[in-house]
Amino acid sequence: MTQFKTLDDVDVAGKRVLLRVDLNVPMRDRVVTDRTRIDRVLPSIREIADNGGRVILLAHFGRPKGQPNPDMSLAPLAPVIAETLGRPVGFSSDCIGPDAVAKTAEMRDGDVMLMENTRFHTGEEKNDPAFVAALAELGDIFVNDAFSAAHRAHASTEGLAHHMPAYAGRTMQAEIEAIEKGLGDPQRPLVAVVGGAKVSTKIDLLQNLVSRVDALVIGGGMANTFLAANGVAVGKSLCEHDLADTARAIQEAAKVAGCTIVLPVDAVVAWEFKAGAPNETVAVDRVPQDAMILDAGPKSVEAVNAWLDKAKTLVWNGPLGAFELSPFDTATVAAATHAAERTRAGKLVSVAGGGDTVAALNQADAAKDFSYVSTAGGAFLEWMEGKALPGVEILKT
Repeated sequence: MTQFKTLDDVDVAGKRVLLRVDLNVPMRDRVVTDRTRIDRVLPSIREIADNGGRVILLAHFGRPKGQPNPDMSLAPLAPVIAETLGRPVGFSSDCIGPDAVAKTAEMRDGDVMLMENTRFHTGEEKNDPAFVAALAELGDIFVNDAFSAAHRAHASTEGLAHHMPAYAGRTMQAEIEAIEKGLGDPQRPLVAVVGGAKVSTKIDLLQNLVSRVDALVIGGGMANTFLAANGVAVGKSLCEHDLADTARAIQEAAKVAGCTIVLPVDAVVAWEFKAGAPNETVAVDRVPQDAMILDAGPKSVEAVNAWLDKAKTLVWNGPLGAFELSPFDTATVAAATHAAERTRAGKLVSVAGGGDTVAALNQADAAKDFSYVSTAGGAFLEWMEGKALPGVEILKT
């Protein structure tokens, strides 16, 4: 297990705590439409404030390219955090400079202050030493609670840890501990479910997984590329025919590593890509030339569930079909529901994350029963690819 310092290792009373959080929440007309990420950081904010720390929240929003942009201001989030937290939250119109220095200087023990978007400065993404120093001037200790930004070596995710004592916040701690159970030191058999549209976006992921898992279930449009590489005609299905050699090489690597690759044996096909489109279920080698595969069939789901019954640990990334279109969410919902039941029964440790995964599991009403569902897209994927995450590496003791 990775060793790193957490809030258990520090007395925050009277200290100015620079707390890096992820506030990249969905908004419409400057109104927050989903508070999940805010909810995730409340435990750290509350704990530090309750123990007499002065909480200085650092976050980015969107991609303002180093320039102030009113559409990407964090100002509308201060009242939302205050309401969710149940205590006042101040706001500084900048994260460094005169306003930031003055506002943080007025703080008392237990106060919470949100600083303006760190990416309004070019120094954030460049991890510029002068910008890091200006941020560091505002605090005594650094707590990183933004696992979702840990794959970036930015000033507020990595740079600050070189300047002051650094700790993992409660969300970061939970995330690292959960994913270590998934791939770091898992109970076996270990099964990975990887779905989604394209192999090209997940080559590194698949290459890493075949050497680490006992079975790799491949679903979604990605499965079509593997089927085609194996000589199966997939009709008009989404398929990257130019990656046939890559798909074959991944299967060869799996064979050498003793990893079973599980591909669909039957498929739900339709003649147009839309919800409720007329469809039929066929064996994968019987796909009509003018049809497209939009979901895995019932026999494929049985094969996936049989592996879930054997598994002690599951890592899940991506849907098994075009889950956003009913009824082509059937396979994803069935497998996710089965994984959730096994987890609830204490027979499976299930860790999921990345992109569409959270939406797919929520649609199946399965997310609440998974051991851990990560809201970190890119960081979760890079961790699954076996890459070191700068924001995590710097916290290691």
